[in-house]
Amino acid sequence: MSRSAETEVAVIGGGIAGCATALFLRRRDIPVTVLERDRCGIRASGVNFGGVRHQGRDLREIPLSLRGREVWQNLPALIGIDGELMQTGHLRLARSAEDMQILERYRDEARPLGLELELLGRDALGRRFPWIGAMPVGGSFSPLDGHANPRLVAPAFAVAARAAGAEVREGTEVVAVERDGDVFRLALRGGPELRCRILVNAAGAWGNRIAAFFDEDVSMRAEVPQVMVTEPAPYRVGPVLGVIGGDLYLRQIPRGNVIFGGGEGVAGGADYLLSRPRPEIAARAASMAARIAPFVEKLSVIRMWTGVDGTTADGCPVVGPSGRVPGLLHAFAFCGHGFQLGPAAGLVLAELIADGRTATSIEGLSIARFQPRLGAA
Repeated sequence: MSRSAETEVAVIGGGIAGCATALFLRRRDIPVTVLERDRCGIRASGVNFGGVRHQGRDLREIPLSLRGREVWQNLPALIGIDGELMQTGHLRLARSAEDMQILERYRDEARPLGLELELLGRDALGRRFPWIGAMPVGGSFSPLDGHANPRLVAPAFAVAARAAGAEVREGTEVVAVERDGDVFRLALRGGPELRCRILVNAAGAWGNRIAAFFDEDVSMRAEVPQVMVTEPAPYRVGPVLGVIGGDLYLRQIPRGNVIFGGGEGVAGGADYLLSRPRPEIAARAASMAARIAPFVEKLSVIRMWTGVDGTTADGCPVVGPSGRVPGLLHAFAFCGHGFQLGPAAGLVLAELIADGRTATSIEGLSIARFQPRLGAA
C-alpha cells in the first residue's frame, strides 16, 4: 500500500489566488494544503505590472473586481504589509473619437454594476494632468483604482496563509489527479499521495491541464506580458495609465521609477517555465510611452522582464465550481488580470467551500461556458 496524506482542501498553485483561498479558509478554521511546483508567488502573481484597477475589466469581472476592494484595502491586517498599495486612480486614455465612444459606452454599461467613472475631454485632461502629451483626446478616470508592488504582495499571501495554519508545500508538483468516491487523490512527483475532500485548481497558466483530468478542457494560450522600468525621475504621474487597445500601461512609483509595458515577450523552455523579452516590443512600448507622457523619452530603461499567464478564448478567467465534478473548484487563466482579481477569487472560493454560497456574482466566469453541452453559467 502506498503512503498517503490527507487534508480537507488541497489547492494546486501558490500564486495570489491559491494562497488567498488558503488564507481565507484558515480564517474559517478549515484545514488546507497548498501545493506549488516552484516557489509561491514567483510566476505571474509576482512579476506582473502591478495594476490594481476596476476600470476596463470585462463586465463579467466587475462584481469580483469590486469585491476585491475590501481585500486590498485591508492588506496590512490580512498579510502584514501594505504592499506599497497606492490608491491614485486609473486613467484610461482615448486616442481618437472612436476611442471616446468606447469609453462612454463602457461608463454607461459599468454604472449599473457599481463602477462610477468620470469622463474627461481633451481640455480637462490637460488641466488635471499637464504632463500628458498631445496624443490623447480624452480619457476616463476611476478614482478608487491604483497600484501595488507584486514582488511584495504575492509571496506575502503565502507567508500569511502559512502563519494562519495552512500547510504550504513548495517544490511540489502534482502529476496526476483523480476522483475516487468522495475524495480526490493527487499524485505528487517524488512524494506520497495526497487525498482531500475539496480540490481547488489555481494552477495559473497550467490550470487547463488540471481541468483536463476531469474532462473540462479549456482552450488557452500562454500570455507573456513584457514590462520595463526606467531610472528615477521627479515624481509626477499619480494615476495608473492605460490606453484603449491595451498597447501601453504605465505607472510611476514615489521613488521616481516609471514602470510600463505593452505587447508580449516569448515563452519557451520546458513547459513554458522560461520567458524572455523581445527588443522590438520594448522599443514599441517605449515609443508609445514617450508619446503619451513625453518626459519618459529622456529616461533610460534599466531593466525589463516577462512572466507567463494563461489567456482564454474570451479573455476572462475561469472562476467557480466545476461543471462536472462535485468538490472541484477553479480559479485560473486570469488573462493578465489576476493581481487585482486573485485575492477576491480566493475570498469567493473560500465562501463557496465553507458556506456553499457567495454574495458575489461570478456569473459568466464558470468553466461551464467552455462546455456547451453543459450550458453556460
